[in-house]
Amino acid sequence: MSMLLLGVAALGFLVPWPAGALGAQKKAASASSVAKPHTAKSGKTPLKTASAEAGEAARGKKLYDSFGCYECHGHMAEGSVATGPRLAPDPVPFSFFVQQLRHPINQMPPYTDKVVSAQDLKDIYAFLKSVPPPPKVQNIPGMQ
Repeated sequence: MSMLLLGVAALGFLVPWPAGALGAQKKAASASSVAKPHTAKSGKTPLKTASAEAGEAARGKKLYDSFGCYECHGHMAEGSVATGPRLAPDPVPFSFFVQQLRHPINQMPPYTDKVVSAQDLKDIYAFLKSVPPPPKVQNIPGMQ
């Protein structure tokens, strides 16, 4: 498992952080109250429709938003150096994903099965697996 070292200049130490691991999150409103996933019509990158680990990607996107994952990891799980690591595309193996949510390292609070069911985890993971890679620089107009 590859590791990153997260430098914390203000505190003067380095923290080992598994590449692709999850950062701090908070529980938010129910999944039914969130916006619909991105679609081609909205001008955003559409989600792949394939499921992963017997989960539903569209439902996983709603859960990802409702639990507040986007607050640290971005709306498409792209991550941020300041708030939380990248989760997609190519998420960590499912077993590590579950371990990190149930028994997190560093600042992330635990999400027990009373908060996030096993099926919810599968659906969120399916969403992470469905996120397409970003475009290559040479394919972005004005970046050649």
